Amino acid sequence: MALEAHFEQTIRSEIEFSGIGLHSGAPVLMRLVPAPAGSGIVFRRTDLDNFEIAAIGRNVAKVSYATSLMRQSVLISTTEHLLSALIGFGVDNVIVEVDNLEVPILDGSSLPYVQAFHSVGLKQQRRKREYLKILKEVEVREGSKFIGVYPGSGYRIQYTIDFPQPIGYETFRGDLATGDYVKLIAPARTFGFKEDEGMLRDMGLIRGVSDESAIILSRQGVVNGPLRFNDEFVRHKVLDLIGDLALAGRRIQGHVVAERAGHAMHTALVQRLMRDRSAWELAHGYDEVAEPARVMGQLQPATVS
Repeated sequence: MALEAHFEQTIRSEIEFSGIGLHSGAPVLMRLVPAPAGSGIVFRRTDLDNFEIAAIGRNVAKVSYATSLMRQSVLISTTEHLLSALIGFGVDNVIVEVDNLEVPILDGSSLPYVQAFHSVGLKQQRRKREYLKILKEVEVREGSKFIGVYPGSGYRIQYTIDFPQPIGYETFRGDLATGDYVKLIAPARTFGFKEDEGMLRDMGLIRGVSDESAIILSRQGVVNGPLRFNDEFVRHKVLDLIGDLALAGRRIQGHVVAERAGHAMHTALVQRLMRDRSAWELAHGYDEVAEPARVMGQLQPATVS
């Protein structure tokens, strides 16, 4: 049974992060600022006269190794981990001020964000939250890669990956409506293979990577363990998916299934959804059991196992 409709939320006070961009290697100062109801998530480039880019599907730019947004040739890169934390924790409205072109990578997960949200708290706003209620299936296929969204209660996700060893085949199932995000998804870090480092650097990528910001793998195993979860790799893909689907502008009510997908397919699903207005409706009710913020007390430190 659907619970009483929830209201939009923003953070109670400003939050500041500093670090370097995963791909650019550039230092960046980022500040999250409370925003009025109905604002959504908006990035603001403070180094470019406060130019604003809304976190919505029509502003999606490069999506090969990270999800970037662009408007009028102004770029904000690697947005997925922050967007994932905002959606996963229930933050509807916020201004994200950054003084460079890329969001800081921090520890490669969304854990620093949810810890910060928990620290400052959330403020309930007067506007009822709208959910993107899925009415019919929408699918994207590319060879053996697949992603689809289907009608259903909650926000259930099933994700399957199949990488070279030592990762192999992993599947994760979870539901954001029951608070799974905070405990089971937010701590999962990004990852990459050591042998791909030279190729990626030649492409102008991962210039800011370190043992503190990603899981590094060789063919023999994890170079900088231990893992936070035995299946941390697929959990991070779920984290990315939630961040990418945030570009629909609202949290989804439905079931998402993904197999060997990635940023490009995640955002392709968003764009296909946005084009097919018969596939969804805006709804205030939501069949959820608990807001993630309410189970925050169960969150463990970065050594979650």
